[in-house]
This record gives sequence, C-alpha cells and structure tokens, in this order.
Amino acid sequence: MFWFRFQSFHMYGIIGTAVVLGVLAVYSIKKFEIRDFHGNPIVFQDKDRSWPRYIIGGSIFGLGWGLTGACPGPMFVNIGYGYWAMIIVVLGSLVGTYIYGLIKDRLPH
Repeated sequence: MFWFRFQSFHMYGIIGTAVVLGVLAVYSIKKFEIRDFHGNPIVFQDKDRSWPRYIIGGSIFGLGWGLTGACPGPMFVNIGYGYWAMIIVVLGSLVGTYIYGLIKDRLPH
C-alpha cells in the first residue's frame, strides 16, 4: 500500500500553500469588509456540522480519485497526453454530475 510520506514538496507544498492562502484571503475579506465586483458585501455562512455526510462524500470522492489516479483538472490533460483510458474517467464524471443534478433536490444539503 502506498502512503503519503511528505517526500516531495510538489504534493504537500501546493496543497499547503492553497490552504494558507485561503485562510489569509478569508481573514482579509472579513477584517477589511471587502465587497464583491458589484459592491455587495461578501457573507460567509456557517456550515452544517453533521460529519457523516462529509465522511461519506469524502470517501466517494477519494475512492474515485484513487481508482482513476487523477483529480478532475488533469483528467483532460491526461487525454491530451494520449492516455485514452481517461476518456472513460471523464465520461464517468460527466454521468455522475448529471445524476447528481437529477437527485440533488432530494439530498440533505
């Protein structure tokens, strides 16, 4: 089994940088009361704290990511590189998105 061992800055550095920049951006928006392009205030709403839904959703996302070996963005890049099997992954993600659109009103959001 392969584990994330922090051996390359490429992986944890990009994710860590994104987290730090996200925290700084949200802090700045709240502190300086930054408004959107149209002048409306940016409001952050508290999230639902029911953790089982995040465990289930994260597990589904993680399994898909692990089984395909690609996150959503590079799927198209992989097709460009000639990894034609990624077409199946893209089609699967499109079908999954379509099914979610059909049932989203019946899901607990």
